[in-house]
Amino acid sequence: MTAETRYATSPASMLRWTTDETRNELLIEKLFIADDAVLVYSHYDRFITGGIMPVSKTVQLEAPDQLKATYFLERRELGIINVGAPGKVQVDGEIFEIGFKEALYIGRGKEEVLFSSNDAEQPAKFYINSTPAHQTYPTRLVTKKEAEIVTLGSMETANHRTINKLIVASVVTTCQLQMGMTELKTGSVWNTMPAHTHDRRMEVYFYFEVPDGQSVCHFWGQPQETRHIWMQNEQAVISPPWSIHSGAGTSNYTFIWGMAGENLDYGDMDVCAVPDLR
Repeated sequence: MTAETRYATSPASMLRWTTDETRNELLIEKLFIADDAVLVYSHYDRFITGGIMPVSKTVQLEAPDQLKATYFLERRELGIINVGAPGKVQVDGEIFEIGFKEALYIGRGKEEVLFSSNDAEQPAKFYINSTPAHQTYPTRLVTKKEAEIVTLGSMETANHRTINKLIVASVVTTCQLQMGMTELKTGSVWNTMPAHTHDRRMEVYFYFEVPDGQSVCHFWGQPQETRHIWMQNEQAVISPPWSIHSGAGTSNYTFIWGMAGENLDYGDMDVCAVPDLR
């Protein structure tokens, strides 16, 4: 297991960051390593972002030193979305088959979580988000058919997209974790535009299905002091509560959003009018 810590920062600090400093603070460049778990522990809402890619063996999710816990979910809940080939997650002996773009929520208190791929030649890639939990809720598999689906934007504004709300209050009961997946239509490149902030919650974006040779430019910062980070396929970026989180790609793509914080109201956001961005 590989685990690192990222610290919280203020809006004033980011004004002085170089490109490298920005990437070191917010960008998670590599999440998937064969037969390993990669975890990044953020001081924003104690949010953990991770990737698990079992190839030749089963990978167990263990508690990193940052948690000071006997097992990973001792005081946490977990969301999983498979962005690879089909695989299995075993939760205290119960096995869940998880296909491409399907999600699994696991509540606090489950002691053993094991990840495996159905085919070593085509491994599963389990993208995970985890947050502290004060109560235990049932483990639940969520397919795309069970998601709350919303279509937003238009081709005229290059932001025609489908939002799949997978682990949200209207679908799954959680303590604070929310996760979903936004798929951009062919010819559209903008996500989360108009941009917004939500000071009650932090967020992490994971970009995937970015074609070879293409990139996504992720925009962040306060609405009147924005910056950007160029991102590649299967990379994630941490968004502070005071920051916008929006992006434009050189082609269409898909991204997973995960949130944690004060409330579970998906619509809790402070919208920034496009002409007001700086």
